[in-house]
Formats: sequence, C-alpha cells, structure tokens
Amino acid sequence: MRRRSFMGLSGSLALASPSSRAEAWPTRPITIVVPFSAGGPTDTIARVVGEGLQAALGQHVIVDNVAGAAGTIGVGKVARAAPDGYTLSIGHWGTHVANGAIYKLPYDLVADFTPVAWLANGTPLIVSRNSVPAGNLGELIGWLKANPGKGLQGTAGVGSPQHLGGLYFQEATGTQFQFVPYRGVAPAMQDLLAGNIDFMIDQATNSLPQVRAGKIRAYAACAAHRLTAAPDVPSVDEAGLPGFYISIWQSLWAPKGT
Repeated sequence: MRRRSFMGLSGSLALASPSSRAEAWPTRPITIVVPFSAGGPTDTIARVVGEGLQAALGQHVIVDNVAGAAGTIGVGKVARAAPDGYTLSIGHWGTHVANGAIYKLPYDLVADFTPVAWLANGTPLIVSRNSVPAGNLGELIGWLKANPGKGLQGTAGVGSPQHLGGLYFQEATGTQFQFVPYRGVAPAMQDLLAGNIDFMIDQATNSLPQVRAGKIRAYAACAAHRLTAAPDVPSVDEAGLPGFYISIWQSLWAPKGT
C-alpha cells in the first residue's frame, strides 16, 4: 500500500472513532487482532497495515495473533472489545461470511462489527510437496483420483478459504481427499514443507517464497490469467481446469459503534 492509502485509512479510522470527537486520536497504542497464527497471509497483511498506520498516525500499532477455531476466537475478542478505535481486526470471507453459516457463534457477524476498509484481494496457488508424483495439474488430479480418500490437504480450519477452496476443487475435479485443519496457514505450510501433508490451495503471498526456493511445487494460479508476481505459474485455464477462480478478500473491522 502507498502512503496516500494509509493516510486515507487513518482518516477513516479517526472519523469512525467516538474518542476522536472528544480528544485527539490515537493517544495510546492500537491493537490489530489477527485471528490466525503468525506467518500466514492474514498476519502478513496486518503487519504491513500496522507499519503503515504507525507511520501515518505516529502511534504504536500492536499485532495480536489470537488463533484457533477457524478464526472465531480472535474475531470474538474484537466483538467484545470497547468500540473506541483502539481494537481492530483483519478478517476475510472465511471469518466474516462462511463461519456464520458453519458455526454457532457467540457474536453476530452483522450486528457486532463495523467494516472499516477493504485491504486486499489474494489469489491462491495450487501447490504440493515436491515428492507428490505429479508434474502438472492434470497429473495431480489423476493421482488424487487414483488414491481416493488418501490425499491430505492442509487448511486453516473448517470454513477457511483453504477448506472451501478444497471443497470447490473436489466438486470441480471429481476427486476425494482428506482435510487436515491447522490453527492458521503458517503451520499448515510447515507441515507441507516437512512432507506431512500432500498439497494446499494457498494464497500466493504465503506460497510463492517456498515455490521460488524450490521447496514446494506450484501447479496453477486460481485465476483467469497468470499472476504478475508468478509469471512462470500457469493460470487454471492454461493448466486444464478452466473457470476454477478463487479470490480471497481481506478487510479491516472494528467493534460495532466504533
């Protein structure tokens, strides 16, 4: 994000904060809750946003990783926080849409939150451990079909973008495999690198460093065109799975009434 974007975001936060109408805001550190473990794409975005806000506002920004239960623990912490502009959260369509359809939540995704700003869209890559006997996406699908129920896909929990992407992949390809949930994408990636799971449908921001290092294999980007950041990775249209498009938005949220 450019400095102009952060200035606009900080202005939106200042206008939204009740405290700003009575006193200068912010007068103390701001906390951004990440409902997943450190090192994943949501955490990365939060730290970039935190650094930008800190520079724009002149106040310390703390990133607080509160992982577990597909993000519901961290999101719940924000729902219970005072609506004073000092507690925010990064969330995506898993935490703020899908979880409402899957879990009985102790908070209301509509009534208990104020959307502050859209931050980014992320395109996932279909990636695997290097030892999977598949050199392209068609071969990966063939391997999964030849071993029904045996393949292991890592996710950030039930209802996470990785889980929903995997369900979509099963429907689109006629494959069956097992989902392995983690407390975030970062620990899932560690197990992929260790060879404990077979593949992931993971945001490019998280996967690309490992692909470039030759530690995992990338089969396709879940978009109509190749990614600028990954020109050597074919789109799903090129790889033989046309129309398998996934876009994961990330947004900034505050407690209702902020």
